[in-house]
Amino acid sequence: MLRGLTGLRVQLVTSLSERVLAGDARAMARAISLIEDENRAGADLVRDVFSHTGRAYLIGVTGPPGAGKSTLVDRLVFEIRKIGKTVGVIAVDPTSPFSGGAVLGDRLRMQTHAQDPGVFIRSMATRGHLGGLARATGDAALVLDAAGKDVIVIETVGVGQDEVDIVRTADISVVTLVPGTGDEVQALKAGIMEIADIFVINKSDREGADRLVAAVEATLALGMVQAGQWRPPVLKTMATAGKGVPDLVATIWAFREHAMDHLEREVLAPGELPAIVDRIAHRELDPYSAATDLLKRSTR
Repeated sequence: MLRGLTGLRVQLVTSLSERVLAGDARAMARAISLIEDENRAGADLVRDVFSHTGRAYLIGVTGPPGAGKSTLVDRLVFEIRKIGKTVGVIAVDPTSPFSGGAVLGDRLRMQTHAQDPGVFIRSMATRGHLGGLARATGDAALVLDAAGKDVIVIETVGVGQDEVDIVRTADISVVTLVPGTGDEVQALKAGIMEIADIFVINKSDREGADRLVAAVEATLALGMVQAGQWRPPVLKTMATAGKGVPDLVATIWAFREHAMDHLEREVLAPGELPAIVDRIAHRELDPYSAATDLLKRSTR
């Protein structure tokens, strides 16, 4: 009987994996549900598709409650789709005390993309996990990566100063702040300020936006940025109107290019990057082992 159950699980995982790799939206949703439920089949599936991951670019969007993160993500998706890239969105929400699921599901706030086959949006409950993400967020991102999404946007639940798990999950961290809360100085303390690759002052039509920009710039000036290092820019947006979002997308791509340039210039030997890419393409090296090695070498 146990052998039969194991066989059924293998069949389920194999079938689901094939459909995920083919980009089937229902299969992606089913796979993420298995992962969220900590089902053994979910863990098997992640192992099964892992060798097909490592191609997506992960954008983390974080910040305090009320900063307009969901609207900003909605506009980000719109701009990224304009350049022809497919997008997966994982939106982390608080957990309902009644159903255990996500409340204020972000899919309801991103209905403009509901009919776009190039966009997959999934709300995910924190289920008590601290740090701004759900426990299953990283594995869910792997599923979307394996399914062929070019860009994965991860929106954290509203976070405080020390909820910075996103920096360990995403390739770039966009910290969203908002003026007029009366607590701008508190928002600029250590923790969330230290993870930002880009600062976004959203709702910049509000009074105090320029003061908040100046405060962030002053805080950044206290840090030591060595020559050649990325200095987090401070951008202003009005996400509800889409204002400033194209500049944000351009800055995200600039950060990505800067990171690659740094690797080629400071870390890798001449011709080493194409060699690593070839090894990954020929399945001689998995992308996450390659990324881990490069990260270790770049921080020595």
